[in-house]
Amino acid sequence: MTSPQTTGIPWLSIDSLEFPSIHTALSEPDGLLAAGGDLSAERLALAYKQGIFPWYEEGQPILWWSPDPRAVIVPDQFSASRSLQKTLRRNKFKVKRDSAFDSVIEHCSEPRNYAEGTWISSEMEVAYRKLHRLGLAHSIETYMDGELVGGLYGLAMGQLFFGESMFHIETDASKVAFAFLCRLLSEQRCPMIDCQLPNAHLESLGVITIPRAEFETQLNLYADHHQPINWDILPTLLSPW
Repeated sequence: MTSPQTTGIPWLSIDSLEFPSIHTALSEPDGLLAAGGDLSAERLALAYKQGIFPWYEEGQPILWWSPDPRAVIVPDQFSASRSLQKTLRRNKFKVKRDSAFDSVIEHCSEPRNYAEGTWISSEMEVAYRKLHRLGLAHSIETYMDGELVGGLYGLAMGQLFFGESMFHIETDASKVAFAFLCRLLSEQRCPMIDCQLPNAHLESLGVITIPRAEFETQLNLYADHHQPINWDILPTLLSPW
């Protein structure tokens, strides 16, 4: 990450929720748009609907990003690997929704040897827990023998899902959660899951990148859709993965 003092990017006022246009984001570092402001629920909801997300390290000011291209996964194009299909058929894990959001984000904030650092600060944990209480943030959890062993969380806006982070303690636990997420979203015609930036783990799940302009078009069509994702509907799991 880069310190905003060296880039000349706009600083956001606490008194205003207005963001600069995403088309003014820097190309180096890719997508850095603004700094400052706060992590209020109102600001975060507005940010995600515009294709903007916070990403910064402890001790930095809040940094806001909108990279180009954007990493996304199309739910109905998700295809489980052979090893994951085997795990799913074994019913090794019990999957739940919104049963342990606080625990999921706490696990996601811990340093892990298979992920890049720990960028989820205590301030961000508090903010996303509030979004969960408001019905905007959701989690998928996987359990083994009654113990939480994997999961993911993100934000739902209209018919779109904005993935934030995932964790696993048992092999494939987070991938099983993701498979269930894709099935739930596919059945409700969610066109894409925002993954922000590509990485090796996401590539194993089928991530693609699209131009920011195309991503913005999807936001305009679906972020305020009149038929939002229904988190009370169980996905159909009888058909093959």
